[in-house]
Amino acid sequence: MITKPKGCYDVIDKESLKLKKINRYIDYYCEFYNYDFIRTPIFEARELFHRTVGDDTDIVTKETYDFQDRSNRELTLRPEGTAGVVRSFIENKMYGNNLPRKLYYNGTMYRYERPGNGRNREFTQFGVEILGSNDVAVDVEVISFAYRLFEELGFKDLNVHINNLGSKEDRESYKKALKEYLKPYINDLCEDCKKRYETNPLRILDCKVDKDSEILKKVPNILEYQSEESKKRFQKVLEYLEYLDVDYEVDSKLVRGLDYYDYTVFEIVSSEEVLGSASTIAAGGRYNDLVEKLGGPSTPCMGFACGIERIMLALDKIEIQEKRPLDCYILYVNEEEKIKAITLAQDLRCSGVSVDYDTTGRSLKSQFKEADRNHAQLLVLLNSEDLQKGLISVKDNLTKEEVKIDENEIIDYIVSNG
Repeated sequence: MITKPKGCYDVIDKESLKLKKINRYIDYYCEFYNYDFIRTPIFEARELFHRTVGDDTDIVTKETYDFQDRSNRELTLRPEGTAGVVRSFIENKMYGNNLPRKLYYNGTMYRYERPGNGRNREFTQFGVEILGSNDVAVDVEVISFAYRLFEELGFKDLNVHINNLGSKEDRESYKKALKEYLKPYINDLCEDCKKRYETNPLRILDCKVDKDSEILKKVPNILEYQSEESKKRFQKVLEYLEYLDVDYEVDSKLVRGLDYYDYTVFEIVSSEEVLGSASTIAAGGRYNDLVEKLGGPSTPCMGFACGIERIMLALDKIEIQEKRPLDCYILYVNEEEKIKAITLAQDLRCSGVSVDYDTTGRSLKSQFKEADRNHAQLLVLLNSEDLQKGLISVKDNLTKEEVKIDENEIIDYIVSNG
């Protein structure tokens, strides 16, 4: 038997109800925050992710699904959403329109990593991006948007971990201090960190192997290597978060695992036990140089992303509304009644009524059971003798009251009483 690939999964039954609920909330919130939906290709030129995510990141060196097409083009299944959005922003010359552009995406991503708690090789990522504004109000909107969305979904005890990476000059100054500190301990770090020491020492702070070592616990504080302008900017972000009642704590070791971030970076953490020690449910930050790095004009940007699977995992303990009750179920026995059921169902659906009928040859008794399984509010009982008189029986499945309605008035009656 053919089975699904390792690290992939089917969305069915209760899981599909969770996914539908999450997507409804996402679409609702994005509409009210004035974000436009964007969909980018599932695969892109491999170079896009090397130039954005970073050549020495774990994502690019260990996790991307790379392949050649039949014309020998080097392509990669997208491992994250921001790079594709920025590429589209440049290619479609969105920078020529009114800025900022507020966009959101919701689609599948691919990373070759060990499947784990809410982590898969094929996963769904939702994210928002605001391109074209350097105002601290944008940083705060992105953070508060995510915070309120998760609150609305039912998460408890949310907290924002936030840090400031500062300007490019600030980061260069800190990298020198960090390398100087780490130099005596370089042989005590993992092999990946030894490479990062030369290419991007900031990423050592994000190491999964050495993160709890005493060496990394005592690294210099990045906030002490920033200009007064960067410090004032960060304080303004924190001040605005307090105005919006967003709980936060400053984490000077938070750098995120992608190379394109600067200034504000953050993670939203939940205390849901089902998430285990990996309690981060969303993360993001500012990336002011990425558009220019990919060949576009200088454009400050801010965004965040979250994995839908981790939200679904946490929602195991959060109430999920069952499938919406059916407005109407049509029951029949013979061929004449079946033809009427088919045409009546179409007319009712076109009138905004949710309706279904049997297509498996069930007995009338089994059809009643199927109507109850779908929590149908009204039952339409088709009977050949009634149809010849131009009548249709309708039964309220709760009160059990049954009435005969003129066939020409049946749509209006069900619409009014469904």
